[in-house]
Amino acid sequence: MGFFSNFLGGGSKKNVREMIANGAVVIDVRSPQEFKNGNFRGSKNIPLDRIESEVKKIKALNKPVVVCCASGMRSSQAKSILQRHGIEVENGGGWSSL
Repeated sequence: MGFFSNFLGGGSKKNVREMIANGAVVIDVRSPQEFKNGNFRGSKNIPLDRIESEVKKIKALNKPVVVCCASGMRSSQAKSILQRHGIEVENGGGWSSL
């Protein structure tokens, strides 16, 4: 991940990969249509505009979370929302880079 990924809160590739390898839940915050057109295997689709309303369900998973989207911008916003609710979360940036 480059300069902009770090600026937007994107985590290091190593940290994100370790989290996924250790059982983190990958949440793709793109629209359902974007998700349908391609996604990270095993990821859950919760669009950014629904993240706040899904916080209880995400907390109930009792696992760290990696959020992703197309470029890292929406996942940066999702990361901020989830962090405010005490969820361990990392911005994975664009889903195709996971």
